Amino acid sequence: MTDVALITGASAGLGVEFARQLSKRGRRLVLAARRKDRLEALAAELGNARAVAIDLAEPEAVQRLMADVAAAGEQVELLVNNAGFGLGGHFAELDSERQRQMIDLNCGALMDLCRAVAPQMIERRSGAILNVASTAAFQPGPGMAVYFATKAFVLSLSEALHEELKTHGIKVSALCPGPTRTEFGAVAGFGEQGSFDRLSMEAEPVVRLGLDGLERNKAVVITGAINKIGAHSTRFVPRAVVRRIAGALKF
Repeated sequence: MTDVALITGASAGLGVEFARQLSKRGRRLVLAARRKDRLEALAAELGNARAVAIDLAEPEAVQRLMADVAAAGEQVELLVNNAGFGLGGHFAELDSERQRQMIDLNCGALMDLCRAVAPQMIERRSGAILNVASTAAFQPGPGMAVYFATKAFVLSLSEALHEELKTHGIKVSALCPGPTRTEFGAVAGFGEQGSFDRLSMEAEPVVRLGLDGLERNKAVVITGAINKIGAHSTRFVPRAVVRRIAGALKF
């Protein structure tokens, strides 16, 4: 069996950067995302990667992806759960089906992939999982209510898995970036404007800090000094104040 790093959401943004940095670190890659043309172009660029075009929000998609990996004679030594998206707007006005798709992808597919790879990692007593959460995980988010809630799920699950799996020699980290210059804002519906754009980091340092933190088996990796202050400060401020501040942010 060939050890691989499986990266979801690998066709854009942080996913592309994860692929490039892990390729430079000598990893063999499996790149999973919806956009086949982008994936195949990236795989050709890197030379040590292959592309699997798949929509992980669909039912049974994780099972199909893992079957593809097994059929190729591969085993996942590193899982980077990066696939996900956000939606900006009032909860009662956003499309219900689209919000459920966000939950299915951001939470459901991520959990299913963790569950799919964990038993084999436990058996081998080696492996690593990096789940991309967000600083949104540390507070409620009026105006992006479901997205913030999905990232709280990712953070909580990752911290629990960190404790459960570390005794088996497996590393688990939650990467919690703040605003980052990717396609996220355009998909979420607020583009390059407001506080999101002013506070955005580049993808390269976010990914590098995430991978370095995983290597040290840090349970939670928050990128950027301002983001760290903001995330940790929510523990000392009344929840009512946190809600009002988050709701006042203009994306």
